[in-house]
Amino acid sequence: MIVRKLEQSLLTDLKPGHVTALFGARRTGKTILMSQLKELLPQGKILQLNGEDYDVASLLSSRKQSVLNNLVGGYDYLFVDEAQSIPQIGENLKLLVDTNPGVAVFVTGSSAFDLKSNIGEPLTGRSRFWYLYPFSLEEIATDYLSSFRLLPSLLVYGNYPQVFLAQNNVEKRVLLESIRNGYLLKDVLQLDNLKDSLFVMNLLRNLAFQIGNDVSFNELASSLNTTVKTVQRYLEILEKSYIIFRMNGFSRNLRKEISKSPRFYFWDNGIRNAVISQFDQLETRNDIGKLWENFCVSERIKKQNNSQSFSNFFFWRTYDQQEIDLIEENDNLIKAFEFKWNDKLAKAPGIFMEQYPNAVFETINPKNVFDFLVK
Repeated sequence: MIVRKLEQSLLTDLKPGHVTALFGARRTGKTILMSQLKELLPQGKILQLNGEDYDVASLLSSRKQSVLNNLVGGYDYLFVDEAQSIPQIGENLKLLVDTNPGVAVFVTGSSAFDLKSNIGEPLTGRSRFWYLYPFSLEEIATDYLSSFRLLPSLLVYGNYPQVFLAQNNVEKRVLLESIRNGYLLKDVLQLDNLKDSLFVMNLLRNLAFQIGNDVSFNELASSLNTTVKTVQRYLEILEKSYIIFRMNGFSRNLRKEISKSPRFYFWDNGIRNAVISQFDQLETRNDIGKLWENFCVSERIKKQNNSQSFSNFFFWRTYDQQEIDLIEENDNLIKAFEFKWNDKLAKAPGIFMEQYPNAVFETINPKNVFDFLVK
């Protein structure tokens, strides 16, 4: 059993009169983690429900105090899986904890697009949101050697729990294609009553080939024969579905710094490769640099989120093509990282060190990535 880094934090957060909400893409292990939490609770009676059950959704969306009281009466904990399927879940949870202050509530949701806003506003001060991503390297690597040996598979097939635990590469590929075609697209299309799955896949393919490059909304719109507004709308939904995330340019108003166009990364390398149907091994690929950068960036953000380190992340680039892959800012401390699959050391751009003389610069390659992502 692989222990998730959030496990202890979630246990600590579970307290009476409080709602703990865990978000994340489908198949990242939210239901399994919920089951593990149930086993670790010291005592108390637990009611576990699934929001996709029609009867459950009907009861938890009733807005009737008597119904909610009857439902949770005698229980110490309420666990609700797939809570995004329940209409007006936030208002009902507020009513529930208002009238049953001895009950601790734990809910999971595969999309935050509506659920977070619906829970957050009614329960300000009495809820906390957590995010579960595919396995992080620090969850599956026990030491330097195991980390090094895992990299070739992780860069191609990614870290989704079911994929990581599959017996062979053929099974990994089949699972990734199933996740791509089923769960992920299902969430994206359901979020805003969207119909065009082909458009979603074409947009994702465009992003997959642009890892590490600034993304122009105008160019995306032109290549997809649509409007900038439509592109931006779909990108927002893909972010809320935990498939991709954006990173903005770092700038302190130095004239040459570029900060307007964002970059997009995938939360999981396997999903990125499934989008372009490319599962060749590393030695035959011409996109190893993109795979390595996507892996390092996403894993670093996952690590910091899991440890509750509230860092800000950016890339850095100037108009004369000097750039740095990742800037991490935390309490005014600036760390700069360049990602190289080979052993070649990158040199910090002179203009960057002149502008930010106290910044730390480091090249990350397979030989030191354990220190970067696990230690």
